[in-house]
Amino acid sequence: MNSVKERIEYVRQEIENAKKRSGRSDNVELVAVTKTYGVDVIEEAYRENCRVFGENRVQEMMEKFDSFPDCQWHLIGHLQKNKVKYVVGKAALIHSVDSFELAEEIDRIAKKKNVVQDVLLELNISGEITKYGLTTDEIKDIIIKIGELGSVRVRGFMTMAPKTDNPESVRWVFKKAKELFDFYRKDLKAMDILSMGMSSDFAVAVEEGATIVRVGSLIFGKRL
Repeated sequence: MNSVKERIEYVRQEIENAKKRSGRSDNVELVAVTKTYGVDVIEEAYRENCRVFGENRVQEMMEKFDSFPDCQWHLIGHLQKNKVKYVVGKAALIHSVDSFELAEEIDRIAKKKNVVQDVLLELNISGEITKYGLTTDEIKDIIIKIGELGSVRVRGFMTMAPKTDNPESVRWVFKKAKELFDFYRKDLKAMDILSMGMSSDFAVAVEEGATIVRVGSLIFGKRL
């Protein structure tokens, strides 16, 4: 697979294969993660009907946003409160809300812009100290508090598994995230998104219920 076209075709086919293995017929959205890649590379993915792109850094998202006006941009990396003003109303989805204080700031800016900002709560299922995210014990409280804000809408959860060469070894992370997602969505009708799975483990994530996968290096190649 030498071209972006071939890689996208491969990822899409692997998503379909994983859906078949798990008996799924619903849609799984591919977010092409474009961090560190230029507009010329993104255009290759655009030509293959990619219309949803993800960025880790606010500045990179803003630099690319206007070049693809008919696309959705997702902010998938850690979001600092002082950068919230740039992404609210532009990011179709913020994947990385990991504190009530961040949600409050998103709400404050969203009210100023007269928009409702869709977000995902970032969960740290694996308990890694190097990862951002809420513990399972913190989820209920933050959901209740965000529900009182008005201009932030929790659409679901996002999580990342530990890096591994064996995707099977992290299946439990995705399984646990799906259990939590199913539990909380019973009372939150707006919850319909479970974002999990990246280049090395997206097929397992789909098998366990991901509705969004975030794939970068497998599509665009690894940066040296």
